[in-house]
Amino acid sequence: MPFQKVQSEKLSISVLQQIELLILRGILRPGERLPAERDLAERFGVSRPSLREAISELEGRNLLLTRPGSGVFVAEVLGSAFSEPLIALFSSHDEALIDYLSFRRDLEGMAAERAARTASETDLELINLVFQKMVTANKNRDSKAEAALDAEFHMTIIEASHNVIMLHMMRSMFEMLRMGVFYNRQIMFQQQTTRATLLEQHSAINDALQARDHKAARGAVETHLDFIDSAMRNQRIIEHNEMVAQLKIDHLKGQS
Repeated sequence: MPFQKVQSEKLSISVLQQIELLILRGILRPGERLPAERDLAERFGVSRPSLREAISELEGRNLLLTRPGSGVFVAEVLGSAFSEPLIALFSSHDEALIDYLSFRRDLEGMAAERAARTASETDLELINLVFQKMVTANKNRDSKAEAALDAEFHMTIIEASHNVIMLHMMRSMFEMLRMGVFYNRQIMFQQQTTRATLLEQHSAINDALQARDHKAARGAVETHLDFIDSAMRNQRIIEHNEMVAQLKIDHLKGQS
């Protein structure tokens, strides 16, 4: 018979599974440091040897990483679904930018629609909190904080959709954005694209989500990303025209 006696689960297995779920659900993020061993063992209500056994197993699965003298961290590899050669290829071809924005438009629109339908009240509160931080950064003209909060705002919506596959895929996409593989928010400001315009678009997204208007939420995300796509295409044209003009002026100076 294929049946075996039921055995009580080892404490280390329970700890392992809980940490795995926290990583899967995006609560523990790539690069995040876990609490100190004593504190973590107390939180789980287990002995330190049981905790160490769980951490060792998770390290073997490449989900956690111990840095001597620093602590235990969630492995960074979780945040990247793309190889370095592929990322380099993306950064050297304009069509990758177009496809990147198209991909984000489709997935983020779907995530916003889903979040408007099924997010918890706490999810919506968190989205609004990030948006209010964006408002403050905008008032302070803190472009660095605005850029970071922009990405956090979009990721918070994706997290509120509660789809773990989408969550980890989009984290990889936003990591490339942070690295400047595709574009930088500052480029858009070169075209008289004001911070106020972008803030208004994020406000429309937030308002739709808070009202749980799923159609408006998806539409606001799509409008925002269409705007970015247009701005980036215009910037490519401007850069090309500047290159041609520079060649002309260099040529004329060489004749004088």
